[in-house]
Amino acid sequence: MNIDIKNILFLDIETVPMCAEYSQLSDRFKKLWDKKSDRLAKKEDDTPEKLFERAGIYSEFGRIICISVGFVKDNKLRLKSFFSHNEKELLTDFVSLCNNHYNKEKNLLCGHNAKEFDFPYIARRILVNNLKIPDILNIADKKPWQVAHLDTMHLWRFGDYKNYTSLELLTAIFDIPTPKDDIDGSQVANVYWKENDIERIARYCEKDVTAVVQLFLKYQGKPLIEQEDIIIT
Repeated sequence: MNIDIKNILFLDIETVPMCAEYSQLSDRFKKLWDKKSDRLAKKEDDTPEKLFERAGIYSEFGRIICISVGFVKDNKLRLKSFFSHNEKELLTDFVSLCNNHYNKEKNLLCGHNAKEFDFPYIARRILVNNLKIPDILNIADKKPWQVAHLDTMHLWRFGDYKNYTSLELLTAIFDIPTPKDDIDGSQVANVYWKENDIERIARYCEKDVTAVVQLFLKYQGKPLIEQEDIIIT
């Protein structure tokens, strides 16, 4: 894979439901979530209240609390996290990074399952917060080969579009340290709403970005970045 890693901004996001509990939704959103949960329900006890813990994966019913990014230069990985209780604030900072430093044709975004989740989720929440989508995220009117997005899950598929492979499994296959050694995605909402520990979530998000970078290097047949060369700014 002949892609210069210096041109890539690696990222991962963490999301939560728009509020802590179903009961806190406005009447308008309760009705809309009830309709959504009807389609999601698979068991008799799958009530809207119970299913609301999954609301964070839907950009219409959730919000972003952290975007962690990483870039590789001189065999060092530099990580930075934008995290806040104020979604517009963190998105503004992320958009500024993209506009000022990742605005050239050679620049690319990369994540794991990011084409289906992270990239569209960020773009939608940018619009909800009345911000302008940066060019690197805006795929409107672009042909597929013009979209500057990479996805380590898609790269692993090799055309097998029935296949879903988790980042955790791929790190195990390639003997990369797991990013799931503290919490995993299913626990983020609980850590945020009940423990109020957004910094712990940011550290977890940075581990996911690190894992994506290391996986990409494995795809290129290159050595992993050593732990002492991973810098959090």
